[in-house]
Amino acid sequence: MPTSVVPIFRIFDYQKAVEFYIDWLGFKIDWEHKFDENSPIYMQVSRDGIVLHLSEHHGDCAPGSKAFITIDDVRSLHKEISAKEYKYNRPGLEQAFWNAPCFEVIDPFSNKLLITEKSKDDN
Repeated sequence: MPTSVVPIFRIFDYQKAVEFYIDWLGFKIDWEHKFDENSPIYMQVSRDGIVLHLSEHHGDCAPGSKAFITIDDVRSLHKEISAKEYKYNRPGLEQAFWNAPCFEVIDPFSNKLLITEKSKDDN
């Protein structure tokens, strides 16, 4: 039975969200929704099978949430985003206690993405 989980992160500034998720992390905007011009935005971004919802709506979620994301090649993604020299976030690459490389990024709204690989012990 296929399942999926899509984290919802609270955002407060559309342009800052685009700068972080699209310009720096390399996600793409799949769709955006507003009830009218003066309404908050709700949007979906994705990259390589990772899907996130970003919401300006009060009450959808709390800022400061965290998603644990497992990918195939952490070092490659870390190198890619480090080369862009985003001035607000320069994550270091670490070896996690679960025996896999990882790094964490924090968006402009205090949401965290912990990006890692599957544990080497799980093979």
